Formats: sequence, structure tokens, C-alpha cells
Amino acid sequence: MKKIEAIIRKAKYTQVKDALLSIGVTFFTYWDVTGKGNETEGHVYRGVSYSTSSIQRRYLSIVVNDDFEDITIKTLIESARTGDVGDGKIFVSDVNESYRIRTGEKGEETLR
Repeated sequence: MKKIEAIIRKAKYTQVKDALLSIGVTFFTYWDVTGKGNETEGHVYRGVSYSTSSIQRRYLSIVVNDDFEDITIKTLIESARTGDVGDGKIFVSDVNESYRIRTGEKGEETLR
């Protein structure tokens, strides 16, 4: 099993969520985060200048079976990409085991 962690633009969340649901990823966790990235230019909104040194993003945590890793990553990239600096990052790590609390099951079947 793989844990896929993605940091994306908040504005792309709905598009990413819909894309993940369309390929069968029906369970993931997300939260709002603030970070420091490579994007350093300032922006002006309604005449007010503001810094982008603290970047608001959405953090997604997804656990998938090994055979679903590539399609999940491809979907994240395609749905989150704008082509501009600050599109985000994806990190992949191994998951040794998973358990379903309700039934006590363990293993890959807990992800279905």
C-alpha cells in the first residue's frame, strides 16, 4: 500500500476531488495548511498589495493499493496543474499495514 500526500492550491481542490472520485478514490483526508514555498512575488487585489510568502494550500492524504498508485498520481497532477509556480507537491511513501476499526479487518481489503 502507498500513502500519497499532495499539497495543492485551494482553488483547485474541487477539481482534484472530482477527478479522484471519477477514478474510484472515494476516501481521503484533507485539511487547510499554510506553508513557505518558492513563490515570492507580491500580488495586488482590489488595490491592496499583499505578500505570498505564506501560502494557503490544501493538504490531501490518500492511501491506495500498490496497483492504484500510478493512476492516482497521474490524476492528481492532471487535475491540480496550472503550469504556474506554486502548483504544489506530491509525496509517496510505503504503508506497512492498515486496519478497519469497525470490523478488525487488516490489509488491502480495508481500502475498499
